[in-house]
Amino acid sequence: MIAYVVRRLGQSLVVIVGVSIFTFLLLQVLPGGPRAILGPRATPLEIHQFIVANGLNRPVWTQYADYVNKLFHGNLGYSYHYNETVNSLLATSIAKSALLAGTAVLIALLIAIPLGIFQAVRRNTLFDYALTGASFVGYSMPVFWLGILFIDWFSLDLHLFPAEAPQGKGIGAVLSQPGAMVLPVLTLVAILVALFSRYMRSSALENLVQDYIQTARSKGLPERMVLRRHLVRNSLIPITTLIGLSLPQIFSGALITESVFNYPGMGLLFWNAAQVKDYAVLLGVILVVSVAAVVGSLVADVGYAVLDPRVRYG
Repeated sequence: MIAYVVRRLGQSLVVIVGVSIFTFLLLQVLPGGPRAILGPRATPLEIHQFIVANGLNRPVWTQYADYVNKLFHGNLGYSYHYNETVNSLLATSIAKSALLAGTAVLIALLIAIPLGIFQAVRRNTLFDYALTGASFVGYSMPVFWLGILFIDWFSLDLHLFPAEAPQGKGIGAVLSQPGAMVLPVLTLVAILVALFSRYMRSSALENLVQDYIQTARSKGLPERMVLRRHLVRNSLIPITTLIGLSLPQIFSGALITESVFNYPGMGLLFWNAAQVKDYAVLLGVILVVSVAAVVGSLVADVGYAVLDPRVRYG
């Protein structure tokens, strides 16, 4: 197991380096350049001074080497739009995005796991067909459209929850307004439940026909005990992998959700940075998400061995 984890860490490092190179080169060819950062009123002299001061007149590989050197020293760059370091911007936004996404994932799992099991047990019934249709609708629903619908229904029509997410720099400010968190979390939960429940149903259906389930039933165990002790654990294995591999998708959904509800997290920071071509912030956010995706994939692989003792890594 240790050798496998070390090998996967090496592979993950290669992936992160590859993503950083691709993103760095992609941002170099985007239109705008220094004028997009300094603004349309910047003079040619100011643009030239900016280019020289930031080494933009040097070859691209030299610029990337300087960027990597800064990363090794914990420096993600400087945002000229916010007049603040990228480190400080991410420090205030990552925790809030983690709170939003983590809460949504936890609630979605608490709903999707028993829902998928119940659908598998009651497969091909009217209830199963109805939930399957609802899952397809929820999975195919654009996140921004679902968020707008929730604002229209629960905020403008029913006046139950605020249309805007909690504002403030710290987690305490966000937690002090729990009612304003309902609609952003509900938007993400609706999408994730549709995703997780489909996988849980398929996994449970596959395990229901296995010999160990038939053996447990033949021993006279109550159906509830068969499902709880034998079916759930083995059916959770694909979900474990799905959670780890879905981190980029969860972030993309959070990005749109934060933009719709003006939630001051990392997704909204990325969105605003893209609008003003703040390349340093874009690179910083992409790097953080890439690392999170790689770590999630590694945790999912290790989780296989925890949930299924038959799994061995050579």
